[in-house]
Amino acid sequence: MTLMEETAGTVLVVDDEDIVREVVCTYLEREGYTTCQASAGRAAVDLIESESPDLIVLDVMLPEIDGFSILSQLRKHSDIPVILLTARTEETDRVLGLELGADDYVVKPFSPRELAARVRTVLRRSTRTEPTIPETVIAYDGLEVDGRSREVRVDGELVDFTAKEFDLLAFLASSPRQVFSRGQLLEQVWDSSTDWQDASTVTVHIRRVRRKIERDPNEPRWISTVWGVGYRFES
Repeated sequence: MTLMEETAGTVLVVDDEDIVREVVCTYLEREGYTTCQASAGRAAVDLIESESPDLIVLDVMLPEIDGFSILSQLRKHSDIPVILLTARTEETDRVLGLELGADDYVVKPFSPRELAARVRTVLRRSTRTEPTIPETVIAYDGLEVDGRSREVRVDGELVDFTAKEFDLLAFLASSPRQVFSRGQLLEQVWDSSTDWQDASTVTVHIRRVRRKIERDPNEPRWISTVWGVGYRFES
């Protein structure tokens, strides 16, 4: 089986510029992908629901509903891979995209070949075997991580987690007091590396997990930062 046969899927391309959509779709179709496209936010939301794409190439600046808002709503119930497209180059916008759950970030103008390569990489990573999570209940003072039901409870209350947030917490909680660098977490939880995936992906996911499990995320009880090294779960 070829690499393309392994990674081909349906890609939704969302951009308000006709030429950008046409160029991206044409190039992706040449690479073996099925594509659909939308030029505005509401149409994109409708296509996500009706087409269930394997990956979304999502422009940030859209009419009706902007890309950040679409991504934020999507991440409440889905881990469909998303590559953001934007003309913005500010670091704050890039960090915001990662904070909201983007899998990658491409700044305009971009090479269609590079975008296709990123699509292949993100899809290949998303279809790999998920990290091994113990199918047991890990319970500590007020925090419960259930590897069987993939549920997290804080003081008995069920807390919503995305799939990747759960994987990260469960991985750390299954090895208490062990320090993991961001690179190690990328390899173990994301099945990736810093060769293409930004290590700040780990940082923003740690921040999101802390907001959900910590009484005071600024003074974390469960996930501590080991400065200059990485993170560890405190039992």
